[in-house]
Amino acid sequence: MESPIGRGAMGEVWRATDEVLGRPVAVKLMLGDDSDSEAAARFRLEGQTAARLSHPHVVAVFDFGAWEGRFYLVMEFVEGRSLAQELTAAGRLPARRVAAVAAQTAAGLVSAHRQGIVHRDIKPGNLMSDADGTVKLGDFGIARFLDDPAAALTTAGQIVGTSLYLAPERALGRPAGPASDVYSLGCVLYQLLTGRPPFQADTATGTLYQHIDTAPVPPRRQGADVPPAFENYLLGMLAKQPEDRPTAQQVAEWFGSGAWQGRAEPLPEPAPVSHAAPGAHAARRPAPASHAAPRPGPAAPAAYGTGPMPSPAPRSAAGTTYALPATGRAPGGGRGRRSAPAQPSGARQFVRRRPRVASAIAGTVAFLGAVLVGMAWFAPDSTSAGTPQVERTAPANP
Repeated sequence: MESPIGRGAMGEVWRATDEVLGRPVAVKLMLGDDSDSEAAARFRLEGQTAARLSHPHVVAVFDFGAWEGRFYLVMEFVEGRSLAQELTAAGRLPARRVAAVAAQTAAGLVSAHRQGIVHRDIKPGNLMSDADGTVKLGDFGIARFLDDPAAALTTAGQIVGTSLYLAPERALGRPAGPASDVYSLGCVLYQLLTGRPPFQADTATGTLYQHIDTAPVPPRRQGADVPPAFENYLLGMLAKQPEDRPTAQQVAEWFGSGAWQGRAEPLPEPAPVSHAAPGAHAARRPAPASHAAPRPGPAAPAAYGTGPMPSPAPRSAAGTTYALPATGRAPGGGRGRRSAPAQPSGARQFVRRRPRVASAIAGTVAFLGAVLVGMAWFAPDSTSAGTPQVERTAPANP
């Protein structure tokens, strides 16, 4: 072993070199000795848990053993620093960086959840960032297997984890599930954006009560420069009920797709109108949406949120706005009308007046016809008095 890297509740981490493969590794030594059976079992469980995972955003575990009466784990060496160190140096991180952290960490959680593993201790100190900014999830020391409740290695009623990032159901003493990790990740993202966790009291117990019954302050009210779509989705991750939160898969897909930016899309240009009367087309233009609906994966993020909805996004300098989805129905529920192409005002007046002229002509003709029929019907028969009857006969044959 070469130099110390860090120290945690269960062990200390050293940089070392794999003499067989010639690569740098990180060696985690358990504090104390292996006489503490519970600590030893938990340390061994960490190695077994991480060894089941193979993912680009999870710190890999290569070996497990004992050295001078102390257990050790040989892990992937991440050349970089933790997000706790990154946050300390910067104060708060930009939204683009936090979105990348969200997508990558959630992808690592997806790998764990598929193996039936709940991390239970998502916090900035357990998220490592390499020189390229790639985030890797580490420290599965208190993880539990969903199919093995005994693997939690805690006594009844004991809460294990960091209170600043603890999900409400866990603060109430209920078992942790995948949704608990999503909540903890939401707390981490909130802290990276604002520089402070969403809930913090003078005591750990006070913090737990805030997780249970206090709504988080929207990050933008804390001075965070974050798009409304990002803020709304983050508040959804902090929902009090586990079933109201997105899954890790949905979080990874939504942040990875760039939906957090809430990009504006220009509406189609209206047909040019040269002589139309003022306001003639005002009712035909669709009303702009206040903000684009984010893509949370299978479900929309607003459905998850319990916090306040974000204010409408302003128009950009280019005059763009969020495009409404294509639909065959008008907003009121009826079928939408197709608008005719724009025409000059003179032509439009001609089109409107032509049916009236035709109706007038047809009425006049009908009236004159009725008059003539009436005169012919009621006129006296004078043919026998003044008009001789001429009887035509066929010419005689010679």
